[in-house]
Amino acid sequence: MGREFLDLFGDWADSYDDTVTGKDVEYQAVFEHYDTILDGVVARSKGKVVEFGPGTGNLTKKLLDAGLEVIPYEPSPEMRAIGMQKLGDRVTFRDGDFLDFSLEGKADSIVSSYAFHHLTDEEKGKAFGIYGKLLVQGGKIVFADTMFETDQHHQAAISQAIKKEYVNLAEDLKREYYTTLEVLRELLRENGFSVQFQQVNTFVWIMEATKQ
Repeated sequence: MGREFLDLFGDWADSYDDTVTGKDVEYQAVFEHYDTILDGVVARSKGKVVEFGPGTGNLTKKLLDAGLEVIPYEPSPEMRAIGMQKLGDRVTFRDGDFLDFSLEGKADSIVSSYAFHHLTDEEKGKAFGIYGKLLVQGGKIVFADTMFETDQHHQAAISQAIKKEYVNLAEDLKREYYTTLEVLRELLRENGFSVQFQQVNTFVWIMEATKQ
């Protein structure tokens, strides 16, 4: 459920904000239009918002600034500490992840940025089943993440990273559980959601799924 990557999160915490602002050349294309991507998630969110994998709190801050109630779940102690330092007493980061969390009542929106790929496709399906019970009727899942139109697009991205000698990016694309639009579309349909996808850079799409 993504916790196998906790050591990576801990090592990345101190430099994460440098990476998303383009200081790591290997990941510049992944985080291109970063603020616009986060703003797109906020624009699609409403009401009581559950956020998974907030990391250092960049999306969390934008959601709070938009006047939304936010409950963020972050499994990495190092990431939580930075997020709490940024946002002070505005919100409390809880220990939890996409599948393991405790929440009272319903939610209007479930959001995430750059994190859902830490789950296998099987775990993604389990997550959608949980969220279908958690969301109010008409509630939304709004996830911005690296995903691919087809497996061929995924393999092409790996090949391109290797060609550019982007060793870290290539290993990342091979190691983690990046999936395709069709897989997500089918998993969501099985769990009672309709879905729309919007591509926002070479790697990242915003997935907006509505509970039917």
